[in-house]
Amino acid sequence: MSTKKFNRYTITAALPYANGPLHIGHIAGAYLPSDIYVRYLRLKGEDVVYICGSDEHGVAITIGAKKEGVTPREFIEKYHQLMKGAFEEFGISFDIYSRTSTPTHYAMAQDFFKKIHADGGLIEETSDQYFDEKEQLFLADRYIIGTCPVCANENAYGDQCEKCGTSLSPKQLINPRSTVSGAVPVLKPTKHWYFPLDRYEGWLKEWLLEGHKADLKSNVFGQCKSWLDQGLQPRSITRDLDWGIPVPIAGGEGKVLYVWFDAPIGYISATKELKPNDWEKYWKSDDTRLIHFIGKDNIVFHCIIFPSMLKAAGDFILPDNVPANEFLNLEGDKISTSRNHAVWLHEYLKELPNRKDELRYVLTSIAPETKDADFTWKDYQQRVNSELVAILGNFVNRVMVLTWKYFDGKVPAEHELPNTNEVRARILEKYNTTHEELDKSVAEMTKCLNDFRFREGQFHMMNLARLGNKFLADTEPWKLAKDDMEAVGCILNYALTVVGNIAIACEPFLPHTAASLKQQLNAAASGIDWSEFWKKNQLIRVLAPGHQLGKAELLFRNVEDEEVDIQIDKLRKTKETNQAKKMSETTPAPQENAIKEAIQFDDFAKLDLRVGKITAAEKVEKADKLLKLSVDLGFEQRTIVSGIAEHFTPEEVVNKLVTIVANLAPRKLRGIESQGMILMAENAEGKLQFVNPGSDFELGAIVR
Repeated sequence: MSTKKFNRYTITAALPYANGPLHIGHIAGAYLPSDIYVRYLRLKGEDVVYICGSDEHGVAITIGAKKEGVTPREFIEKYHQLMKGAFEEFGISFDIYSRTSTPTHYAMAQDFFKKIHADGGLIEETSDQYFDEKEQLFLADRYIIGTCPVCANENAYGDQCEKCGTSLSPKQLINPRSTVSGAVPVLKPTKHWYFPLDRYEGWLKEWLLEGHKADLKSNVFGQCKSWLDQGLQPRSITRDLDWGIPVPIAGGEGKVLYVWFDAPIGYISATKELKPNDWEKYWKSDDTRLIHFIGKDNIVFHCIIFPSMLKAAGDFILPDNVPANEFLNLEGDKISTSRNHAVWLHEYLKELPNRKDELRYVLTSIAPETKDADFTWKDYQQRVNSELVAILGNFVNRVMVLTWKYFDGKVPAEHELPNTNEVRARILEKYNTTHEELDKSVAEMTKCLNDFRFREGQFHMMNLARLGNKFLADTEPWKLAKDDMEAVGCILNYALTVVGNIAIACEPFLPHTAASLKQQLNAAASGIDWSEFWKKNQLIRVLAPGHQLGKAELLFRNVEDEEVDIQIDKLRKTKETNQAKKMSETTPAPQENAIKEAIQFDDFAKLDLRVGKITAAEKVEKADKLLKLSVDLGFEQRTIVSGIAEHFTPEEVVNKLVTIVANLAPRKLRGIESQGMILMAENAEGKLQFVNPGSDFELGAIVR
C-alpha cells in the first residue's frame, strides 16, 4: 500500500462497453470491489469521486447496431440505460455514471489528441491495413483473428494472443480472417496517426516496474513486465469509421479516434461533468490518489497506454494503483455473452429482487483477486444459508428478540458485574476474551480494505457475527433470566454493542443489510457518532442504556432448492439450445416423425406406469404453465405438478383418467413436491392430449 499522504481520491471503474447487458463477471471484476472501497473511503470522511460511464464507440457498436437493425445511437442508448439502471438498483454507488457520447467528452478527447499532436507526440503514417471487402470496412485489431506465430493458437487476436499473452500486430497473424464476416481480409493503404509507445518504454520501466513493484498485485505486475520485456511498438490511435469522435486536425476527415484512446479519457470528462468548476484538482493535484479498478483484460491499457497518454498530455497525475481482478467463471465454464452462458445482472434483480446483498456477499467471498474463480448456484445457496442466515442473521435476530423479550426493546443498563460467583466469573472471562478478538477482527478488516483484499476483509467483518454468536452461546442469558437479570442485562447490552458495530462494519460490503440493521437499532435516534468506528478501527459504544430499539426483523431468508433449480435449469436450457443450434448447422434436420434412439427392454422395464384419476386441480401461483393435480391411484393419493396449464383449465382436467409415471423421483416445483409425471401425447401443432387408458381399467392398474 502507498504510504504517501493523500487529501483526495479519484476512483474509476472500467467503462463497460455499451453493446450488451452486465453479467456477474463484470460485477465481480471491477464494480463490486471499487464500490466496497469507495464506501469505505466515504465512511472515513475522505474526499472521493467515484467515476464510471458507458464506453460507446468502436467497431463492435456499429456491428451490433447493424445486426439489430438500428442506428449506433439507438443501440448505445438501449444498453446505456440498461446498465445504468442495473447499477443503480444493485447499489453500485457511482458519483456519476456518464457516457463517451457526451459533448463534454468529445471536446476533451479531441483536446487530448490536439495537445499531444501539437507537441510532436504523434506519428503520421500511411500503411497497408486489413480491409474486409465483404463488409466494406477496415478492421480494428480485435476484429482480426488468426494463428499465433508464437504458440500456434488458431484464435489469436490482431493485438494479442490471449493463450500465450504475446503482444501482436495483425500482420503477424498466420491465416488472418475477419471476425465480422469470416472472410479473408485484404491489405489496403490508409493514413493513420500513431502513438509512439516505444518512446515511453524506459520511463514505464522506471515508473511502473521499479516505482510501483511493491504496490501492484502480482498478476498486474507480471502482465506489465511481460509487455515491457517484449518491447513496445507505436499504436495506431485513429480508425477508418463513421461512428466515433472525429479526428480534429486537417487530413483527418473520415477518421475517428481509436476507442482505446478515447475511452479512458472518459474518466476525466465524466469528472468534469460532475465537478465543472474544480475537476482539475482530482486529475492534476499531486495530493490526489488515482486508482483504476478493472478486469485483467484491461491491464495493459490502464497500466501502460493510458499512463503514457497522461504523461504526453502534460500535467495529469498518474495511477497510484490498478487492483485488477482475474476472471469469474460460471458453473465450471467461461462466462460467454455470445453463448448466453451468464448470470445477467438485470435478470437477477428481476427474478431475485430482495437478494441484492446476497449476491454482493457471494461474489466478494469468491472474488477472483489473484486467480480465476467459479460461481455456482449451489455454492451461492450454501453460502447464503450457512453464513448470512445461520451466522449473521441468526446472531442479530437472537439479540433483538431477547432484548424485546426481557427489556421491552430497550437497551439494558450496563452494570458493574462483580465476580461474586462462578457464573459471573465465566461471563467476565468471555466478555474480555470476546472484546479482544473483536478488536483484532476490526483491525484486520480495515487493513484488508486498505490493501484491496476485499474477500479477506469481508471474512473478518463476518467474524464479528461469529464471535457474537459464540459469546451468546457461552454466556447463555436465557438460562440466567430466572435468577440474575442484572447479568442478562450486561450480556445483552454488550451483544447489542456488537450488533451495532456489525451494522457499521458491514456497510462497505452489504449496504442494504447495514440500512436494515440501523433501522432495527433505531440508529438515527442514538445520538452517538458512529463514524468514530472508522477513525479508531476498534469497537465503539453505539447505543446508550434506555435507547428504544426498532422492530426485530429477519435480515435474510434461506435460499430454497427450487430457487437455484430454476437458475440451473435456465443455464441448462441455454446450453441445450446452443448445442442444438450447433448441430443444426452441421447436420441435416431430422425427419418430423423420426424414432428416438433404441433402448433395451431392461430400460423400459424400470418404468412403473399406473392408471390414475385426477380428483382436484388448481393453478400454481406465479407459474403460468403449472397445474397442481391431486391424483387417485386407488391405493394412495398423489400430488403431481404438471406443465399443462397453457393447454387445459383446472376444471377441464378434473375426473380425467390418466397414465402416470409412478416411480419418478419426487422433485420440488415452486415449493410443491411433485410425486410423478402425467403422460401426454402431442400433435404436429403442439396441442397436448392425455394418454387415456379407458374407463375399463381400475385405478392403480399397471400399464405394461
